[in-house]
Amino acid sequence: MQTLSNHIIQFDLPEHLSCPQPTEERELLRDEVRLLVTTGSGKISHGLFHNISDYINPGDVLVVNTSATIPSALAVTLPDGSEGVIHLSNQINAQQWLIEIRSIRGNKTVRWKAGEPGMVFRLPGDASITVDERFYANKQLLDLWLATLRLSQPVEDYLAAHAFPIQYEKINHRYPLAYYQTFFSFHPGSAEMPSAGRGFTSQVVDKLLEKGVVFAPVLLHTGVSSLEENEAPYPEYMEISPISAAIINAAKSRGNRIIAVGTTAIRAIESAAGTDGMLRPYRGNTSLFIDENYSLKITDALLTGFHEPRASHLHMLQALAGMDHLELAYQAAIAADYYWHQFGDLHLILP
Repeated sequence: MQTLSNHIIQFDLPEHLSCPQPTEERELLRDEVRLLVTTGSGKISHGLFHNISDYINPGDVLVVNTSATIPSALAVTLPDGSEGVIHLSNQINAQQWLIEIRSIRGNKTVRWKAGEPGMVFRLPGDASITVDERFYANKQLLDLWLATLRLSQPVEDYLAAHAFPIQYEKINHRYPLAYYQTFFSFHPGSAEMPSAGRGFTSQVVDKLLEKGVVFAPVLLHTGVSSLEENEAPYPEYMEISPISAAIINAAKSRGNRIIAVGTTAIRAIESAAGTDGMLRPYRGNTSLFIDENYSLKITDALLTGFHEPRASHLHMLQALAGMDHLELAYQAAIAADYYWHQFGDLHLILP
C-alpha cells in the first residue's frame, strides 16, 4: 500500500462544526446548505448552494458520480461478547468482500484491532461472514479484511432486510437510507454516500442546464471512508462511458472547465486519463492515489465537502489547489462556522 507524505495542511476542527444532523432534521432543503467558494487568486465568497450556478459558466462540465449507497453495516457480537459492527466495503466477487470490523464505544464506532484469519461472525437472518485474510500486510494501516459472506438469499435482498447505512458517530440514532442518496444516485454499490452531490435538487439542476452547463455522469463505487492520517485509498470499481469521455474531451478542447463533483469523480476521471490529457472509456478497478505531487490531467475545479484534519482526501485537494489556497479556505470555513462531514456544507474550489 502506498503511503502519503506528511506535507498536509494542519488545522483543529472545533467540535461544534463536526457531525451535523442531516438537512432533513434541520428543516432545511438540501440546496440550502452553505457554499464556500474559493479561487486560486485568493477570492473568498460565502453563499448558499442553490446559487451555485452563479459560479459555473456556460459550457463548463460538472462530472457527477451516479453510484447509489447501499446498506452496508451489519450488527455482530465480538468474541469478548461486546457489540460490534461489520462494514461491507467493496464487493470482490459473488461471495467475497473487503470488510472493516469495528467495535461500539458509547455512541460511536472505532476500529477493532483483534481480527484474525478464520474468525466467523454470525449475522442476522441466519447468515455468516468468515474472515479470510488481511488485505494489507502492514497491520498499522487500515484494517481491511478479505472475507466470505454466506447468505441464503440474493445479497441485495439480504442487505435490504438486515443491514443499515454506515455511520461512525451517533449510532444510537439511525437515519433512513434515503438520507444517504444524492440526486444522481442510480447505480447501487457504494458503501458510503458520494456526499458532494447531496446538495443538488431538481431546481438546481434545471437552473444549471438552462445556463448551458453540461453534466457528465461517471460511476465509482465508494468503500468505507474511515481513512486516517497517511492512509491512501484502496482499489474501487469505476466506469467511464464513451459518451461521458467524449463530452469531457470536447469541453477541454473548447477551453471550458471540468468541475468534479466530489473526490470520487476526480479519482474516476484521472484514472482514465491518458498521458496526452485525453479521457478514455474505462471499466474496472482503479488503484490511483492522488497526492500533492500528482499532476491533474483532466480536472480544473472541484465541489466537495470539508474534510477532517489529516484526512487523506486533503492530499488530493492540495494536488488541485495547492497548500496556500487550502489553508486560506479552511481558515475561512472555520471562522464562518461551516459544517463538516457528509451532511454538512460544501466547498467549490475554482482555479
